[in-house]
Amino acid sequence: MQVLVCIKRVPDTGARLELTADGQELDTRNLEFTVSPHEECAVEEAIRLVEAQGGSATVLSLGPEAAGEQIREALAKGIERGILLETDGGEWDPAATATAIVSAIEDEAFDLVLFGNESADAGNYQVGVRVAQALGWPCVTSVKQLELESAERALAKREVPGGWELYPLTLPAVVTVKEGINSPRHPSLRGIMTAKKKEIVRLKPEKSAAQLVKLGLKKPPEGRGQIQMLGEGTAAVPQIVAALKELGVL
Repeated sequence: MQVLVCIKRVPDTGARLELTADGQELDTRNLEFTVSPHEECAVEEAIRLVEAQGGSATVLSLGPEAAGEQIREALAKGIERGILLETDGGEWDPAATATAIVSAIEDEAFDLVLFGNESADAGNYQVGVRVAQALGWPCVTSVKQLELESAERALAKREVPGGWELYPLTLPAVVTVKEGINSPRHPSLRGIMTAKKKEIVRLKPEKSAAQLVKLGLKKPPEGRGQIQMLGEGTAAVPQIVAALKELGVL
C-alpha cells in the first residue's frame, strides 16, 4: 500500500490576524504556522493504514521553503518520505495547486491519496476533488471512517444525521477526511531525531494561469458584546421572559 497525504502550511487559527498595508496578504511577521486539524487527521490515517497493511506513506506540501517544517513534523510522526513543491510563498488558487500536485505525482504508483476535507485558511474544499478529476480516480469527501478491504478496494464512510453513508471504492482513489476520523499522535523524541535524516524531495512547480482573481482581503468587524443586568432573583423573571421572546426562543 502506497499512500500519499497532502498538507498545507496555514497560520495558527487561534492567532490574531492582520493584513498588509495594501490589503492583499496576511501580515505573517508575528504568526505561528501549523497544518489544519483535518490534515493532521489525514496524516494520522496514512500512518495507521501503512502500519496495518504494510507499504509506505509520503507527505506532500505546496508552499514556501518554510513549509518544510510541517513536512518534518509529519515525518517525525511516522511518514517515510516528504515532497515539497516549493513556491515563493505567494497565493495559489485551487486549480493551480491541483495541477502542480498532479504533475508531481503522475509518475508515482500511489494507491491512495488523502487530503484534509478543507484547509483552515481558505476553506475551498476543492483541491482533493480537482486532483481526483485530473487523475480520473474515484473520490469521496467528508470521510469519517476508512477501511481497506483488500489491495484493490476500500470502504469510505461519511457520517450523516441518523447514521452513515457507505461508499465502496476501487483503488487508486482520492479521499478527503474530516477531523474526528482518528486522534492524531504527537511525534516522539526518537521520531523527531529520525525525521532529520528522512528524505524531502524539493521540486519547483510551474504556476498555471489563475482562474480566480483576488481583488483584496478584508477583515470582518470585531464583535463587541454587551451585558445587560435584568434584575436580581425573582424580580428578574419578567425581563428574562421578555428577552427570550424577543430572541424568538419562546
